[in-house]
Amino acid sequence: MKNDKSTIRAWAMFDWSNSAYNLVITSTIFPAYYTAITTSDQGGDQVSFFGLQFINTALANYSLAVAYLIMALILPVLSAIADNRGNKKAFMKAFTYLGAIACMGLFFFKLSTLEWGIICSTLAAMGYIGGVLFNNSYLPEIATIEEQDRVSAQGFAYGYIGSVLLQIICFVFVLKPEWFGIIDPSFAPRLSFLLVGLWWIGFSQIPFSKLPAGKANGKKIDKQILRSGFNELKSVWEKIKQLRNLKRFLGAYFFYAMGVQTTMLVAAAFGEKILHLGAPKLIITILIIQLVAILGAFLMSSLAKRMGNIQVLFMVVIVWIGVCVSAYYISTASQFYVLAAVVGLVMGGIQSLSRSTYSKLIPTHEKDTTAFFSFYDVTEKLAIVIGLFSFAFIEELTGNIRYSALCLALFFILGLFFLGRIWMQHNKEKDSLKHVV
Repeated sequence: MKNDKSTIRAWAMFDWSNSAYNLVITSTIFPAYYTAITTSDQGGDQVSFFGLQFINTALANYSLAVAYLIMALILPVLSAIADNRGNKKAFMKAFTYLGAIACMGLFFFKLSTLEWGIICSTLAAMGYIGGVLFNNSYLPEIATIEEQDRVSAQGFAYGYIGSVLLQIICFVFVLKPEWFGIIDPSFAPRLSFLLVGLWWIGFSQIPFSKLPAGKANGKKIDKQILRSGFNELKSVWEKIKQLRNLKRFLGAYFFYAMGVQTTMLVAAAFGEKILHLGAPKLIITILIIQLVAILGAFLMSSLAKRMGNIQVLFMVVIVWIGVCVSAYYISTASQFYVLAAVVGLVMGGIQSLSRSTYSKLIPTHEKDTTAFFSFYDVTEKLAIVIGLFSFAFIEELTGNIRYSALCLALFFILGLFFLGRIWMQHNKEKDSLKHVV
């Protein structure tokens, strides 16, 4: 039954459980720890990875790009298997355990085990990516179209609150290790990675126990079924090509997701490298982002009801362009904090609103929402691969990470162009777009 409050709360708890990875591993303690241990006392930032030389932050971004590329390639196959067997919840579990165990493995990450740390961080990213895909595909199943904005925002809000709670716990260990008799300066960050894995596995049991299980169609898994994953994407694409506004929205999302997701993944390393903030200040910065993002997710949902999703997304993307340009010029911690607050305000809103806008644009007669969300997820993952690779490549090419941040503005400008085309189309066919513009 759709709009069941207990099911929706359980669904939102998946964001609560896995967002700890996003905050601690992606955004705060891991990037600060990684950048610190891979930067020499003289300021050198070159590292050796299986005998190859990289700039430390570029290596981290390349490894994440590889994780997203692998997932973009295998998710269509896994989606097809899930549709065939009706067991997408089983895949949610598998990816959750992969990501959580990889986070626990980071407890053993030191400079002397750089390769191990990069491999574990890559696997953790893959676990997070896979779990999110199958969780997103539940949205049209548990909420009616008029409730999807609110439910999507509720999921992100749960994620921000849960991740902040664990971040505060980790924050105490990092800032006050003497309270716990911790002498090794690397122990507190590594303990945080272990806690993320435990948190992730523990709270994910709530959605696992409540979300509905699918039904198998009785067919055997063969080459035809495996190929059907990509055939399914092709079929979805053929449908999307007939849905002009959904096609334009995906074009917009593809480009601005390059900027949004890359910014989220590199923000902490950027702050550490440019301003040398250190772990405590970086944690405070990301906490600001997370807390403001809770407000942002619900604010954007409220504005969307009054103004329409596309118009709100259009305004938010303009703000993101300003963020990228500002990042090139910042030189003080105070400026970084202000920029972080702005990012927080628009980060939660653009993610939540993008997910619900896409869900609204899927034709109501479509029963196979997993296939549509698989296409959406592959689109996002390919965007992240290009965004991360571009960010890393520009830094290695120029030797200046500021240029990488500035170039992200180009992705947002392209996204703005496609959103503008939808907005213009709205003036011609208002009835068909009344739910989203």
